[in-house]
Amino acid sequence: MPRVVHFEIHAEDVARAKKFYEDIFGWKIEKWGGPMDYWSITTGKEGEPGIDGGLMKRQGKEPGEETIINSYVCTIDVPDIDEYLNKIKQHGGKVAMEKGPIPGIGWLAYCFDTEKNLFGIMQPDMSAK
Repeated sequence: MPRVVHFEIHAEDVARAKKFYEDIFGWKIEKWGGPMDYWSITTGKEGEPGIDGGLMKRQGKEPGEETIINSYVCTIDVPDIDEYLNKIKQHGGKVAMEKGPIPGIGWLAYCFDTEKNLFGIMQPDMSAK
């Protein structure tokens, strides 16, 4: 059964967001060594309950003040991203961002559920380029 394995925080000012989460929660936030500007977030010790995440520059407009709920994007691990993209469309969801590679990690796509909630799906694939 696919599980939520990662969350992602999108920020207008990455340095400000990094400081906020480190100062308040003690999270460890470090620049990722991959080909894009991305920071890995460690929220606790390995083997303890919980998941880790990432921090990145917001790709679109900042949400308006009237938008009461803005949340982190959660990513669900799937064995076959193409199969799950088809299932999502067949069940009334929409693809927000087509699948793309994260080199050395896997394939990622963003989707909307039937209520317009954004979520990610990722297929692990170390050979993704």
